[in-house]
Amino acid sequence: MELNEDAQKLSALLDFDLLKKLVVGIGEVSEITGIPTRKIRYWEEKGAIQSESATEGSTRRYNYLNVKKMLLIQEMIDEGFTLDAAIKKVEKRMVTLNEAFRKLADTVPDEDKE
Repeated sequence: MELNEDAQKLSALLDFDLLKKLVVGIGEVSEITGIPTRKIRYWEEKGAIQSESATEGSTRRYNYLNVKKMLLIQEMIDEGFTLDAAIKKVEKRMVTLNEAFRKLADTVPDEDKE
């Protein structure tokens, strides 16, 4: 199977525009990831993640990218890294993932992107 066919199948499964728009509340993030809400708030205070809306009195909401970052950070912490070291490793990994997604998106023919 050619790379272009693989990219087309992946494109059908991953709607990049939808993933960019998808946001969930802190409670749902905690349920999905198993990370306590208190820890999520702490990570946000440390600058590891950023909520979509953190105005006073509003529920914190996180996009797909930040949920993925939380999972990766927790994975690094579980492996014995400090929070600061985990954040640095995850930032490097996220750059690599973003580049890979960009390359995949570029291989999908324009008529399939619509």
